[in-house]
Amino acid sequence: MNNTETVNLHRKYKGKIEVTSKVPVITEEDLSLVYTPGVAEICKEIATNPSAADTLTSKGNMVAIVTDGTAVLGLGDIGPKAALPVMEGKSILFKNFAGIDAFPLCLDTKSTEEIISIVKALAPTFSGINLEDISSPRCFEIEKRLKAELDIPVFHDDQHGTAIVVLAALINALKLVKKTKKQSRIVINGAGAAGLAIADLLLNAGFTDVVLVSLEGIVKKGEPWLNKMQESMAEKTNPNQVSGKLSDAITGADVFIGVSGPAALSKEEIHMMTPEPIIFAMANPIPEIYPEEAKDAGAVVVGTGRSDYPNQINNLLAFPGIFRGALNMNVRDITVDMKIAASEGIAAIVSEDQLSSDYVIPRALNESVAMAVADAVEQAVKEKTENLVHS
Repeated sequence: MNNTETVNLHRKYKGKIEVTSKVPVITEEDLSLVYTPGVAEICKEIATNPSAADTLTSKGNMVAIVTDGTAVLGLGDIGPKAALPVMEGKSILFKNFAGIDAFPLCLDTKSTEEIISIVKALAPTFSGINLEDISSPRCFEIEKRLKAELDIPVFHDDQHGTAIVVLAALINALKLVKKTKKQSRIVINGAGAAGLAIADLLLNAGFTDVVLVSLEGIVKKGEPWLNKMQESMAEKTNPNQVSGKLSDAITGADVFIGVSGPAALSKEEIHMMTPEPIIFAMANPIPEIYPEEAKDAGAVVVGTGRSDYPNQINNLLAFPGIFRGALNMNVRDITVDMKIAASEGIAAIVSEDQLSSDYVIPRALNESVAMAVADAVEQAVKEKTENLVHS
């Protein structure tokens, strides 16, 4: 792939998605069924029973991909128009991997209140909201409010999709080095949206020693520079109250998870970790440390966000199946239990005899993953419902 090829492809097709009809409209009878007068019966049915929109219209299989273009890939705040090619690509992935119709909504506002208001007003058209590439810390408030105020699933993929795939890769990597969750000390470099979500999911999954590191230093109770989300996480992480910088946090760590920036981790710092360390260096396009260097420093398992290295930690493994399962079960929220189940479903794709240092996570284009995740999510919902019935 080169720059010319991708520009030519987008110019040739004028983008990557289109709206097509599911039914033929050839005769006058066809027209009367899909539009007037026949469609009036469908309108009356939904007016009487609003939930019928899920089965009588496209709503039941339609997800909105919402962005303001403020945190697009590694490009930063490039605006809503420039974000559209990414959202179109995501729409394709929803369709190809989970059969979900997803539509990009690129909003020309950075106002938290305006974004919340617009999404709420558009919500009747959709059965799920996928928030994408919205800068931190605004993304936290937007997701929190929409989850509280809408009756459909709201999922910020940059946070939770990343966390789900990291947990899946970590489940298998720990099997390889024969360590347990409670034996493992995790250092997460990057205390923004993704880092905080990863920490939260790992704690909910049973990890007990998680330390977050920001540009300002180690996230610790009482630090004056912490934002509200970091303050909340400081109450649950860093059990030994380590202070300082990454080099202080990483001494004796078993796992390094990078959601920060290029060259943030050195070989010398890997030498400070326990034997057989696990390194997930996910900064894109330049990771915190390249796999060759990490392995040379003693790392047993190395994952990145790149497709040209083994163990790509790619959100594509999570979001199609998460939404497929959520839509199938008609839930109003994507819960922690569902996220953990999704991680376990992804991890289970790699069988014990396949597991190796270069294969702890399925390939991004593995077509079986989305349905495995959907099944795992559906099972988590069923178990939750059964527990409520018997409680």
